Amino acid sequence: MRYTGIAEAGEALVGILRRYMVPEMFKSPEQIGLCHPAGRGDCRVGVWLYDIRECEELRSHSMISIDSVRERYAPSYVNLFYMITPYAGGDIRYQAKEEQGILGRVIQILNDHVVPEELVEGEGKAGCSLALLNLPMEEKLRIFNVPNMEYRTSLFYEMGPIEIESERTKHVSRVVDLRFGVEERKRGRR
Repeated sequence: MRYTGIAEAGEALVGILRRYMVPEMFKSPEQIGLCHPAGRGDCRVGVWLYDIRECEELRSHSMISIDSVRERYAPSYVNLFYMITPYAGGDIRYQAKEEQGILGRVIQILNDHVVPEELVEGEGKAGCSLALLNLPMEEKLRIFNVPNMEYRTSLFYEMGPIEIESERTKHVSRVVDLRFGVEERKRGRR
């Protein structure tokens, strides 16, 4: 059963950034990775999945035929919400400029190079999209809520829908024989 869509989506997003930022901006692909802001390690660009929400537009209760005797319950579809944060290194006098350059490059890459097929490999992902969110500052501060750490200017993106298959199946019996009969009835008088 395919339950790996969420992990694949995050890896695809990181992979796209690595493809276009290394070696131009960073020496190593490991400097771009999935991480929480409080535990970023050596990442210079952190991609953090901060929320997952059901994609209500695609909610389905229809069964999917597997074969002649089994059906699978409908999959779940979710939208993923990412925060992308730059972490400059080196002299503090140049960190703000470097981080702003990183932010601009991320926007450029995700706007110019991302097509649905690049987001998540596999079946059923052709409708997947990625959109930059315009969140109010209060919401950004709430999301970035990391103790003992100042807010860092970040980008917020929504990706989806991502399919999570159901592993539940149901045994069904198909109509295999059908007989019709015609019967004539006499009409009685009233």
